[in-house]
Amino acid sequence: MSNPTTRVLALLELLQSNGNASGSELAQTLGVDGRTLRRYIATLEEIGIPLTSERGRHGGYRLVSGYKLPPMMFTNDETLAISLGLLAARSLSVGEISTAAASAQAKLERVMPEKLKQQLRALDKSVTLDLVPSAAPESATLATLAAATQNRCRTVFDYVGGSGKGNGKDDGNQETTRREFDPYGLVFRRGRWYAVGHCHLRAELRTFRLDRIQQLRQLETPFQRPQDFDAAAYLNFSFASMDSGYEVELLLHTDLASASAVLGDELGLLTPKGEAVLWRAHTGCLNWLASQLVRLPFAFEILTPSALRDELHRHAERLLTMTAA
Repeated sequence: MSNPTTRVLALLELLQSNGNASGSELAQTLGVDGRTLRRYIATLEEIGIPLTSERGRHGGYRLVSGYKLPPMMFTNDETLAISLGLLAARSLSVGEISTAAASAQAKLERVMPEKLKQQLRALDKSVTLDLVPSAAPESATLATLAAATQNRCRTVFDYVGGSGKGNGKDDGNQETTRREFDPYGLVFRRGRWYAVGHCHLRAELRTFRLDRIQQLRQLETPFQRPQDFDAAAYLNFSFASMDSGYEVELLLHTDLASASAVLGDELGLLTPKGEAVLWRAHTGCLNWLASQLVRLPFAFEILTPSALRDELHRHAERLLTMTAA
């Protein structure tokens, strides 16, 4: 950065991204001495950038809190990344977010070079993200729950139950119930948005579909989120713990990464257990599951149910008969 103007702009970017930074840190990053740095600081102040400085061990330079910086500049890679994110947002079709994402994309295109604009249009026409939900929530619902999760504030809403049995997937029987709820996290899975947290009506962890939430309000009541709580893992467990069909437990003789690559998280819950992986799942058809197990590239043990062993034996006998014919 031999051009002083370039270094002044780089200093502004450093102040924007680092918050408080000492003079020595800024000078070292820019490759200048302290006197030159102070001249760059004065230049920023002359063009109206409000800065504060503090002396002492923890002192340094920072932008005045609340100051709105001029429009940001992005590299080509950053612009491509932003555009891909906007494409994903449009694919989710969450209320008016899809329209807002398209508007943001149009604003980006108006100020970018023609070559990059062509790349983005090619990306928009050639990339398909299979993220379209079957029932989209209102964007205000998503935003309010996200804020309550971040602020650790309780919420209250009316919930229209589904056809489930209160197992964490669809709670209720088409009845509307009033819930006070501490949101621990939000998860997008299988085409829908879910909120995971503590339901005070049921006095336990529950999962709620956002498209069935009505009259949502954030309360002033704070809550404590369990340390290291993983909302996505709990949702996977909820799907794997449905009380229909057969409960299955297998010990897979492989590592977690290999098991996840083969099985994913659609069929059950994978948990490391020593040098193996415990797989918990539910299925409505043991014959179908046996046909899937023979394709696994690693050894496994069937813990439950014993009927799955019998089904696997029958499946193996059929395969042997076919190969012997």
